Amino acid sequence: MTHTIPAHLRRLENEAIHVLREVAAQFDRPHLLFSGGKDSIVMAWLAKRAFHPSPIPFPLLHIDTGHNFPETIRFRDEYVERLGARLEVRYVQDSIDAGRVTEEVGPRASRNALQTVTLLDALRELRADCAMGGARRDEEKARAKERFFSHRDAFGQWDPRNQRPELWNLYNGRMNPGEHFRVFPLSNWTELDVWHYIAAREIPYPSLYLSHERPVFERDGVWLAKTDFIELDVGESIETRRVRFRTIGDATCTGATLSEAATLQDVIDETSATRTTERGGRSDDKRSESAMEDRKRQGYF
Repeated sequence: MTHTIPAHLRRLENEAIHVLREVAAQFDRPHLLFSGGKDSIVMAWLAKRAFHPSPIPFPLLHIDTGHNFPETIRFRDEYVERLGARLEVRYVQDSIDAGRVTEEVGPRASRNALQTVTLLDALRELRADCAMGGARRDEEKARAKERFFSHRDAFGQWDPRNQRPELWNLYNGRMNPGEHFRVFPLSNWTELDVWHYIAAREIPYPSLYLSHERPVFERDGVWLAKTDFIELDVGESIETRRVRFRTIGDATCTGATLSEAATLQDVIDETSATRTTERGGRSDDKRSESAMEDRKRQGYF
């Protein structure tokens, strides 16, 4: 089917495809970070378009905390099969079992921060020289500092003051042995752009993004889903609410939004009206004022 999409989405699509092709040209062993969330869904879809009719020339890589929503994992596997892509999965549980990380304990424990070690170990194991992520500059202040091509040192660390200039659409992927790059093809997209593009290209997405009834509880002003991974704190109680998720990462820190948006158009309308960033419900970003930047410096996505 031939789709007509708005001019600004066409420009964003062309920009992202150009970046993906630059990655394929400049790097020997790139990997596309894939979680099954909307941004990685779009990025994988763009990769399919960028290299059609050939298969996607690099594998997808998921760092699985073991605390994902079951709906996300089912969708991930179905989507990868639909794309005809190759998926590599590495597990935080393996890092815990190997003594590489120590699992947090208590009601507010989360494995989200532990992903960094698993990711860096996976990149070394796979000898990856580039990891593409779906981060966008509108998501969070630390991510707004990223270039399209974001250099990481031999320890996987990011120095925002030492990034390379990007003139027009020229990208510098030169690096020393042991270093690698993170590349963000969706840098200039917004959350609303992503949803408009999903609608225009009729891209499948997980049902978690639509309103549904779910057992939840409120913690520090954030609605969290009741799962086997979360221990209730004193004074917290379960109630059933109609919610949807704007991000669908680790269930222990991904907040739900009270919502009646039951269709894709409803989601677009709701996103157009909201004044809260999609990561406003991520409890892991609230552990300190610089939580995201600190994790990025350590090698986080």
